[in-house]
Amino acid sequence: MDKEVKIMVVDGQGGGIGATLISAIRKELGDNIIIYALGTNSIATARMMKAGANKGGTGESAIKYVSTKVDIIIGPISIVMPYSMLGELTPDMATAISTSNALKRFLPLTQENVKIVGDPGEPLPHQVTEAIRIIKEVIEDV
Repeated sequence: MDKEVKIMVVDGQGGGIGATLISAIRKELGDNIIIYALGTNSIATARMMKAGANKGGTGESAIKYVSTKVDIIIGPISIVMPYSMLGELTPDMATAISTSNALKRFLPLTQENVKIVGDPGEPLPHQVTEAIRIIKEVIEDV
């Protein structure tokens, strides 16, 4: 890995999924990865920062800005669904994430009335393990 890889982890509500992702990324990939914790609210951001993120931001402006600066964006699929997370995820946030040039990887977890076809319903720890495997593959190609 010649280039410093920047990963943006996005979450809302209590930030538990994002914190789980950040802890696993940090454990598996060490300190050579720059992790940005982007929360739809300050509680989610704080929880992700405690999990080991390098930098954090909260809200629409931060998500829109950082999504243009990173190599990988990861989070639950609801981060590209306007008004998801009880309305915390704005249409502009969803647009910024979905139109970013960054590689995007989504966990098929949502509280919305959405079911991902082909999703076997794996528990969060299994999904995080798979996400880390994919991130490792991407980093090897950077």
